[in-house]
Amino acid sequence: MDNAMMIGLSRQMTLRRAMEVVANNIANANTAGFKVEHLLHEAQPAETAEHTDGPSDIQFATTWGMGRDFSQGDIELTGRPYDVAIEGDGFFGIETAGGIQYTRDGRFRLDDLGQLVAADGSPVLDADTRGPILLDPAAQDLRIVDGGQILENGNPVGRIGVFEIEDRARLTKAGTGRFEYPLQPGEAEPLPLFDPVVRQGYVEASNVSSITELTDMMAVMRSYQSVSKFLKEAEDLQKRSIERLGKA
Repeated sequence: MDNAMMIGLSRQMTLRRAMEVVANNIANANTAGFKVEHLLHEAQPAETAEHTDGPSDIQFATTWGMGRDFSQGDIELTGRPYDVAIEGDGFFGIETAGGIQYTRDGRFRLDDLGQLVAADGSPVLDADTRGPILLDPAAQDLRIVDGGQILENGNPVGRIGVFEIEDRARLTKAGTGRFEYPLQPGEAEPLPLFDPVVRQGYVEASNVSSITELTDMMAVMRSYQSVSKFLKEAEDLQKRSIERLGKA
């Protein structure tokens, strides 16, 4: 395979991956707390195939990682007493079978044991005890105030953990709008914020801009078609060259 076709195929591979990322963003445009993602590209130098003239090296298109935009989404009113939105920095801590996960999705509820849990039933962590938060389903007055403090009939019963992640580049995607934070040897778990700003009865919407993502999708499609046309022309040129050599 010649250099032109190898470069074109490498570009097509990155474009297919970019299309998957854009499609995932669009699919999560209505997922609470979702953060838009972008594929990070780079040019990878390599030696050319053997030749008698032309450039001495070439640049392949490749990807080196995923970028995430952690800017805040719109804060939307739900009116549900256990829904909570964070204004500013921080992530809710969720206890799962695989360890602690972090999310901006504050669609919480009570389970049969009276625990405050996420949509899939995983317990929400208390900022002080790092354990489950137990509430009274029969409480007449439930309020969640700034700092994450939970009051039942005016009495404090827990504090929703809003944890600070200083190095967000280390967050790895865990699915369902959650992230894991791999710890270095001897490193402690992230600490809760001292006085986070939270809003009861609200959730943070996805920060995906559907119009932007649709525009990006069309751009990726046009680029893919352009590369396909280039590869077809390179293949035709190669065939004509072989035919002429055969007649010589």
